[in-house]
Amino acid sequence: MGKEYRAKVFKSGNSLALRLPKDLGLKEGSIMVLREQATGFVVEPEDRSQRKIDISGFAGKAPWLKPIPAELREFEERPTTVAAREAEAQKAKERRQP
Repeated sequence: MGKEYRAKVFKSGNSLALRLPKDLGLKEGSIMVLREQATGFVVEPEDRSQRKIDISGFAGKAPWLKPIPAELREFEERPTTVAAREAEAQKAKERRQP
């Protein structure tokens, strides 16, 4: 378990606010999620999107690599996908028949 902090609840307009310690490293405007649990509350940052990596510097690093032609990028449908589609079509057909 991590370090324990104390925070103070105070009135802010018609609402209550929770003042969090600077040591937590949060930035002003950060979106937090407050979850009520049987044992109390959990406050955590909203899920952030995955960190993006700039790959622009990789271009030309492997000149022997060539783009894959379109005909090699397309795959046949999986048999399970075809079977599921056919089963759904059969069910729809049976529902339409009296």
